[in-house]
Amino acid sequence: MTDKPAKDRIYADPRAVIADFAFDEQVAEVFPDMINRSVPGYGTIISMLALMAARCVTPGSRCYDLGCSLGAASLAIARGVGRTPCRIVAVDNSTAMLDRARSIIASLDASPPIDLVCADAMDVAIEAASMVVLNFTLQFVPLELRRQLLQAIHRGMNSGGMLVLSEKIALPDADAQGIFTELHHGFKMAQGYSELEIGQKRAALEKVLLPETLEQHVQRLRAVGFGTVEVWFQCFNFVSILALK
Repeated sequence: MTDKPAKDRIYADPRAVIADFAFDEQVAEVFPDMINRSVPGYGTIISMLALMAARCVTPGSRCYDLGCSLGAASLAIARGVGRTPCRIVAVDNSTAMLDRARSIIASLDASPPIDLVCADAMDVAIEAASMVVLNFTLQFVPLELRRQLLQAIHRGMNSGGMLVLSEKIALPDADAQGIFTELHHGFKMAQGYSELEIGQKRAALEKVLLPETLEQHVQRLRAVGFGTVEVWFQCFNFVSILALK
């Protein structure tokens, strides 16, 4: 079993220059702590993926975890499918994240096995997929490429296949956006982050994480061909959408 993940203190000290956020070795080392203390409901989303996989994954099909980070979603899928013969493909373009994911997955002896692939999600051929997960991944894809990625996913999915898309969203109403931003700020403060940490990380993400509105996500999913498109989880400005082909 792997050691307990380190505590996230990346932005705890003042920085004269704040570089754009990157999924490097420093982030990989503290990622479990960072994501759970930054995204309200993250643990619930991960655990529910197992239930969704149990329902939608079919024998001989493939499951894709695009932007897999340390493999939490892939492991949840593996738990959910049980003995169903399938292939789980976990993709990330960060070698630092994949190195740690490999260690975690090996320690847990996941079944079915999880194939780790170092690649950009845009470059992955989606084939015979019964389940695809984009868990806080699309928000890091350039805006002009997001429809193209979703089109490729839809084309490569089996009939009845399930896409789970989790994202931080922007609110079209300025007052609502302000309230949700304050609530998210309060959530992070309650998890032990300081004002300095919150502010510096926000600055690092400003040009990297580009949120869209829920309506934009739903309309695009329907435009590329998904029939059922429903929000199944929301906490403040974090949502997860279930889309069926």
